[in-house]
Amino acid sequence: MLTVIIECQDQEPELAQTLAALVQGAIEGLVCDVVVLDHGSQDGTSRVADAAGCRFHSQWDIKDILRSARGEWLLLIEPGARPQAGWIDEIAEYVSLNKVPARFTASRGYRRPFLQRVGRSMPPLELGWLLSKPQAIAAARTGMRLAEFAKGQKGRKLSSELIPSWVARAAR
Repeated sequence: MLTVIIECQDQEPELAQTLAALVQGAIEGLVCDVVVLDHGSQDGTSRVADAAGCRFHSQWDIKDILRSARGEWLLLIEPGARPQAGWIDEIAEYVSLNKVPARFTASRGYRRPFLQRVGRSMPPLELGWLLSKPQAIAAARTGMRLAEFAKGQKGRKLSSELIPSWVARAAR
């Protein structure tokens, strides 16, 4: 089973898009828990999270959040990111056979313009970060943000694609 953790601030529409993409994973029994970590949103972020049945935290200690996760694997993604077809079966198989972290493949339909890709590193969670709960707990430090779990880390690449969160922001 998988716990999805999303960190956001004033990203109500992006959060709604991500949660809508995760519904099928919950129906299929893969996603057992979604946690939204909020940094003082002034929009309807908390209402969206509540309506979707997520655990919503405006104050937290990351170690407590990780320990309370229901899933044995964690998917850290940005609000607005949307996994594409095939992700449920692939992640279910991946977590049953592997122990190392992984990330999605970038969507072929949504690529940053060439000049935005050259010479810049990708944000750590742009393609999500899938890791086991024990790995996350071992790496956690008080005050740590989700992106720090993936920063500078090499993981396996899943064949399933992810539409990155910047696509949702650009559509605003």
